Amino acid sequence: MSTKKVLGWREWVSLPAFGLAFVRAKVDTGARTSALHVDWQEVFHRDGLEWVRFGLHPADPTAPENAVEAPVFARRQVTDSGGHVGERVFIRTRMVLAGLAFETEINLTSRRAMLFPMLLGRSALANRFVVDPALSFVLGEAPGEDSTS
Repeated sequence: MSTKKVLGWREWVSLPAFGLAFVRAKVDTGARTSALHVDWQEVFHRDGLEWVRFGLHPADPTAPENAVEAPVFARRQVTDSGGHVGERVFIRTRMVLAGLAFETEINLTSRRAMLFPMLLGRSALANRFVVDPALSFVLGEAPGEDSTS
């Protein structure tokens, strides 16, 4: 039996397909799915499939916004922390956390008013990690200038 890695209530994750070496994430076992802040998003069709183009902004305010494209994996109703229900676009991408690389689902939304640009939900954590809410940034402190806040 393999030992699961311990995470704190907030950690740094990497989304290499989007050119994001470090994204500050709040670990939320109460959320089923993970969510990523995007500045904007637009759905389009390519070769008969639904895709989404979205804007990600690095923490460095002088760095240019990254425009990223990904196939739409699903559209689902999501209830936010304020109890509001709305449809969100979901994508699948590779995430690196605590030295583990794995595919996960992420929904795209505006988290502009939130302290963390990413919410790490339990579907990404299941069978890989355990969470100790007394800990914070177990995997290390804030990285250098390649990070997103």
